[in-house]
Amino acid sequence: MQNLTNISVVKDILSRHGFTFSKSLGQNFIVNPSVCPRIAEEGGASSGTGVIEIGTGVGVLTTDLAKRADKVVAIEIDDRLIPVLSETLSDFDNVKIINEDVLKVDLNKVIEEEFQGMDVYVCANLPYYITSPIIMSLLESRLNIRAITVMVQKEAATRLTAELGTRDVGAVTVAVRYYSEPKLLFNVSRGSFMPSPNVDSAVIRLDIKNEKKVDDEKHFFKVVRAAFSQRRKTLSNSLSSGLSMDKKVITEAIKSAGLPESIRPEQLSMEDFINIAESVRKI
Repeated sequence: MQNLTNISVVKDILSRHGFTFSKSLGQNFIVNPSVCPRIAEEGGASSGTGVIEIGTGVGVLTTDLAKRADKVVAIEIDDRLIPVLSETLSDFDNVKIINEDVLKVDLNKVIEEEFQGMDVYVCANLPYYITSPIIMSLLESRLNIRAITVMVQKEAATRLTAELGTRDVGAVTVAVRYYSEPKLLFNVSRGSFMPSPNVDSAVIRLDIKNEKKVDDEKHFFKVVRAAFSQRRKTLSNSLSSGLSMDKKVITEAIKSAGLPESIRPEQLSMEDFINIAESVRKI
């Protein structure tokens, strides 16, 4: 089995297959040998489980997942990596590669067809430019999965795992906490990748919640997005602008939710957001 965290080995493999890194796909391959085993362990890969991996690189994380889980379905958008993976994953018969954009794959169908009787987890080293769209797509799809463990830009990890009521909160924070229980697992330095990005990374885990907290989720998230549409404004100003509603009406809705009209969106709890969304819905 090849050492896929040895830079010389990886360079030789990529060279033989004529592969060059794509900036547009945000490709940075992990070469720190301590990172992927830890992602696999803390991401839930174990006997009796199935794992969906998003973005394979040369297969370094795929290898650690395949060693632990019963089955791995890896989704890789770059068709130039398929022959590379045929070589690097040749020792494993429990790995299936899907050469597609994960945002276009029917993951419910994948889970139903590939992981019958297994607890399913998602693991990924996500390109920075598409972190939030992929995470939100996974959460909004209400997949039958236990947890999502992903490596993201450190700044994004701070925002995604922030406690509600703190200054780092944004609309995506509220959404992540609505669907899951987020946890920052560990930091990963920029030198752990080839090529090295200009920022550090972090690994987070989102343990999925299955309950539905509001009847009209579409309306709820519309209100949440509007709340953060003007970052430095009060909640009343942001909602008035974001929802195109009269400020006096919005102020009354905020008061009826038991909150002061001067409150800012980053000060709200999940219960506050739910109450405000309900108050606005009744207008």
